[in-house]
Amino acid sequence: MKVNVKAALSDAHLDASQSSSQRQLCLSLSALQEGLEHSLPLNLCLVLDHSGSMNGKPLTTVKEAALGLIDNLQASDRLSVIAFDHKAKVIVPNQAVTDGAAIAKNIQSLKALGGTAIDEGMKLGIQEAGQSKQDRVSQIFLLTDGENEHGDNERCLKLAQVAADYNITINSLGFGAHWNQDILEAIADTANGSLSYIERPEQALETFSQLLSRMQTVGLTNPYLRLEFVPQVRLAELKPIAQVEPETVELTVQAESNGYEVRLGDLMTEQARVILANLYINQLPPGEQVIGSVQVRYDDPSQGATGLLSEKIPLTVTVQTLYQAQPNDQAQKAILTLAKYRQTQIAETKLKQGDRAGAATMLQTAAKTALQLGDQGGATVLQTNATRLQSGEELSEAERKKTRMVSKTTLQSN
Repeated sequence: MKVNVKAALSDAHLDASQSSSQRQLCLSLSALQEGLEHSLPLNLCLVLDHSGSMNGKPLTTVKEAALGLIDNLQASDRLSVIAFDHKAKVIVPNQAVTDGAAIAKNIQSLKALGGTAIDEGMKLGIQEAGQSKQDRVSQIFLLTDGENEHGDNERCLKLAQVAADYNITINSLGFGAHWNQDILEAIADTANGSLSYIERPEQALETFSQLLSRMQTVGLTNPYLRLEFVPQVRLAELKPIAQVEPETVELTVQAESNGYEVRLGDLMTEQARVILANLYINQLPPGEQVIGSVQVRYDDPSQGATGLLSEKIPLTVTVQTLYQAQPNDQAQKAILTLAKYRQTQIAETKLKQGDRAGAATMLQTAAKTALQLGDQGGATVLQTNATRLQSGEELSEAERKKTRMVSKTTLQSN
């Protein structure tokens, strides 16, 4: 496996007469398969809410979804299952998936009772997943339908950081309408995973299946993006870098002695991670100029190798005395994708502040951005909710959650 890196500036031409220019750097990163195709062995931990509110169809369908995963795992994969209410317990200890019947029996035994302590489930999940993470793709599917009333949200975020430090990805799955979207999103973002919304119980099987399929395409783990720039170039100070595909996430930048470093999620073979960085470039002399480089540090579990480095990709611009713009389509798409997310965030903030008119205006703006992207489903959700606010209606919890989801990604049709 190698890292496939493609870099493009929003406009690779600069005006030589300008003292400063702003450009967006769009990076596409994926794992490049070499030779025969093969899947890395998986280390999957399910952390499942079985509190009283999951009684009936919710828990039944979640158990069916979990059982469906077993059928799609290989004997070389490992699985563990944690169940939590106001406390947590190990239902299936970390083990090879060789006795599916015994694993299924333990999952089937789950009953709905008690309250909700998400952090207790996360703690046990990290402990179980941590036992077999060597040379594997290690991920946790964390599912809950409620608020963390018996737990500590700050502890959840600290545990998400622990998981990331252990190279364990956490994917958050919000079930129904009453989970805390801010916390579940923060957990997923911190632990380099994704946020999923299971609006109706029957969607659980499809959501689990999609996450597993994505996990099975991981080729390289523990990637760090490394950016180096010449003295005339710097990252923006406010929100300098974000991921825009497969979902939008604001990323944390660490300044290094010779540049910047950014932690990314696992690199997949079938879907690229698209990163957008905001640059300021001071005046440069006319001609072709190298303004920096891009490199990725990563682990290759198939080789048992850690801390590998991709080749450095130079970043170049053409400085013109007679400036002619050269916009890049992929970068422009990434810019619009990030704009849709940030516009929706502003709308949510205004709604929390009681500014319904301001929220509606920003949702309309986000809907127009979604249309520019060709995201008809997202545009419909955003415009519908804007219209409801304008007519004096309240947005339901489900509508607020769907708004968040369409801001982060392109809405998938059911």
